[in-house]
Amino acid sequence: MAQVTVEVNGRPYAVGCEDGQEQHLIELARMFDQQVRHVSADMGQLGDTRLFLMGALLLADELADAKNRLGALQAEVGRLQTERGRLETKAVSALEAAAAKIEKLAAEG
Repeated sequence: MAQVTVEVNGRPYAVGCEDGQEQHLIELARMFDQQVRHVSADMGQLGDTRLFLMGALLLADELADAKNRLGALQAEVGRLQTERGRLETKAVSALEAAAAKIEKLAAEG
């Protein structure tokens, strides 16, 4: 298990992670630090526990918004796939009808 020191709100914290995940953990800590600093700038120093709670809630809110957008996009993809299938079926029917007309004209001619 790897150990990384990350900085949140100007303080270092030693955090363990799986080997190879160090850079990912550093990036996550950077995102969290930005939220904590944002809360601190808006509300002043509240103490680490309260700042961390507010930062975590802001990130959770962003995650919930992203999940909602993802769900809406997945529903739209499903709708578009269904519509594509309907249009493909319609196109095949039109091509079959055109082929039948061409065959009929060829037979008459």
